[in-house]
Amino acid sequence: MGVAAVALGAFGAHALRESLLQRQTANLWQTAVLYHLVHTVALLTLTGWKADSAGRLPPVIAAAAGCWTGGILLFSGSLYALALGGPRLLGPITPVGGLLLLAGWVFVMISGRRPSAGSVNT
Repeated sequence: MGVAAVALGAFGAHALRESLLQRQTANLWQTAVLYHLVHTVALLTLTGWKADSAGRLPPVIAAAAGCWTGGILLFSGSLYALALGGPRLLGPITPVGGLLLLAGWVFVMISGRRPSAGSVNT
């Protein structure tokens, strides 16, 4: 995901620059790259979460990862396509991706509110 985000950012800034400026969609491309890159870094942080003995992340963290991955694909992917002149029917896909990105953050917040296995409530 990180390689793709950086490559698409560079591609948009150089190879597609004139095309995006003519279409007046450079801002769409930049927004897609920003959210793609930020959520890729967020995904990377999830690798530091403690896994169980089988190597699985806690279900709520796995859900966050799934939401962020789907959100990147739908949110940034639809913006990339729209910036390149893709069909306008892709427009409604963007907010679905945004909702997945938000849901991923909600899952991370939920995981942060759970007491650890060894904690004692007094």
